[in-house]
Amino acid sequence: MTPRRSTLTAVLLVLIASTSRGENWPHWRGDGGNGVSTTAAPPTEWSDTKNVKWKAEIPGRGSGSPIVWEDRVFVVTSVPAQGGGGGALDFIVMCLSRDDGKILWQRTATTGTPHEGTHVTNNFASASPTTDGQHVYAHFGSQGLYCFTMDGQPVWGRDFGDMATRNEFGEGSSPTLAGDTIIVPWDHEGQSYLYALNKQDGEIRWQVERDEPTNWSTPLVVEHDGRKQVVMNGENYARAYDLDTGEELWRCGGQTQRPAASAVAMGDKVFVTSGFRGSFLGAFELGGRGDIQGTPSVLWTKGRDTPDVASPLLSGGRLYYYKAKTGILTCLDAANGEPHYASQRTRLQTTYASPVAAGGHVYLSDRDGVTVVIKDADEFQVVATNNIGEAIDATPAPVDKQLFIRGERNLFCIEE
Repeated sequence: MTPRRSTLTAVLLVLIASTSRGENWPHWRGDGGNGVSTTAAPPTEWSDTKNVKWKAEIPGRGSGSPIVWEDRVFVVTSVPAQGGGGGALDFIVMCLSRDDGKILWQRTATTGTPHEGTHVTNNFASASPTTDGQHVYAHFGSQGLYCFTMDGQPVWGRDFGDMATRNEFGEGSSPTLAGDTIIVPWDHEGQSYLYALNKQDGEIRWQVERDEPTNWSTPLVVEHDGRKQVVMNGENYARAYDLDTGEELWRCGGQTQRPAASAVAMGDKVFVTSGFRGSFLGAFELGGRGDIQGTPSVLWTKGRDTPDVASPLLSGGRLYYYKAKTGILTCLDAANGEPHYASQRTRLQTTYASPVAAGGHVYLSDRDGVTVVIKDADEFQVVATNNIGEAIDATPAPVDKQLFIRGERNLFCIEE
């Protein structure tokens, strides 16, 4: 082979490799916020060694979900600060190679001592990062929101003060990107807000006061009649705000205490759930204004077996969700609320990670490290049951033929 032909072959191989990857996973619920990849087809079977392309130890504690952009995987964590004493922590953003799990860069966003405790199952790095392919944004709650370039250079940071969470259960709501805006939820036992920031410089575009106590859900951005809305869960009301101005568009009561599940959407319908000390699932038609409770904008509701920590999954017109923190699964027809199946046992125990769908399958994970894979179908059918040998609190990320699972100690890349 001539040198010229050899060089051309090498270039073609690079181009093929760079174009063989499908969509990214830029947010803990994927690109659309529903927990679905429309292009990924990861394995359905694995263990802590089988079909593990690589695993990388993640220091400290964190349960923010991994996000993926092209050849990079991002996670957040918190580790004891060297020489800090007094409980000081380094709040860290890590970028790993998608090919081999090696650390490409690691940056300490800030160092600080948490002003209050956290639940034994929570930690101080439980919000998931998000990216637009130009910058990566990491939110550490009371320790601030930070923006880095994709190569790890700091761009800006913003401190919103200190949260006072219910029973010192800790923090965990993740930010959401929408165009040039990053939406930051701030519901706690003090004055609550919803913030909209310019993603380029961190300047506040608008902020609205919310009469809501602690809430761990993440905003969902949807569009109706050419107008984008920010849908937020809440103990008092589910609400939507105009993305451009922060104006409240509609609200609906009926929720349970201290919501954690985030909304999902299908067309002009949005679904909001909560499941602590009660059960609520509401299907709302976008376009309503003001208080829509008792109006035709409320399409249907459910009052049993709804999720607490884990968010629902909406795939192929099917709405999947757990009962509270258990592995008891319900699958509804999202159009009318009629069950395909209900109260289905899955062999899972305590569920914090939200279900995801890819390649015709649904991936259900629990705190024992078990992931049950079922058919993404109207009938319940188990395909495989897998175990990585360590707890899973973070939601997995399916991209192309890979599944990224953040365990208690390691980040796993699952690939046949």
